[in-house]
Amino acid sequence: MPAIQSCFIEPIWDQFSALLPTRPGSHTLGCHRPRVSDRLVFDKLVQVAVFGCAYWRIADATCSATTLRRRRDEWIVLGVMDQLAQIAEEGYDRLIGLQLDDIVVDGCITKAPCGGEMAGRSPVDRGKQGTKRSILVDGAGIPLGVVPAPANRNDSPLLASTLDTLADRALPPGETTVHLDRGYDSGKTRTELDRRGLASCIAKVGKPAPLRATSRWVVERTNAWHNAFKKLAWCTERRGLVIRFYLALANAIIIVRRLVREAWKRYRWDTRPRRCP
Repeated sequence: MPAIQSCFIEPIWDQFSALLPTRPGSHTLGCHRPRVSDRLVFDKLVQVAVFGCAYWRIADATCSATTLRRRRDEWIVLGVMDQLAQIAEEGYDRLIGLQLDDIVVDGCITKAPCGGEMAGRSPVDRGKQGTKRSILVDGAGIPLGVVPAPANRNDSPLLASTLDTLADRALPPGETTVHLDRGYDSGKTRTELDRRGLASCIAKVGKPAPLRATSRWVVERTNAWHNAFKKLAWCTERRGLVIRFYLALANAIIIVRRLVREAWKRYRWDTRPRRCP
């Protein structure tokens, strides 16, 4: 059973392979074992991200666990996964359009049983090791930036670094509203938003949540999309660079999946599926 449907993973691989440097097909003397294909390693790393399994469990006669980790680290140094997520986001913006007049920021705490650089005592899991994702999404829930941190970090201090992921995509001052829950209800948060020229819609501490859905629900849906990748929901990686690698992979898959589904309603192309995937 494939980890991701082919209509989503094929365009992702086509773009990812274009970012990889060219390598010779074989050693000039013919005395070295052939290099495991990048496509095979890519597919197995997607399986690791989706199923959350250990590398040795997904390894087989075609590709060892050591090769998976070595190639993963090689791609981290090249920064190709971050480039892939950025290209997917730019493609979505051109074809569908990002809704930057309303953005939402929120945190999500998950388990980190192996500890590591991004692990801390979880306030919602009896003090066990956990990690936090501070995520920024547009009005439709498209992930624009994710900042990993230990679970014991408060949401409000992470707001500045999370908003930094907007970079040059931010609209002119006064045209973007940031929707936040009551965990951000503080003077420091309002000062930070005013400094950036961002309007705010912050839930008040001590007041019950409204009965009707607010604009913040899209970030909860995006958190659920991220948690569908079991490597993120049950993070066994200890290095921050590796966690960011899988976050970028998850973002690329989420964005391309939304792009294909939204484009299916608006456009026609030769390989367009008969049903909405």
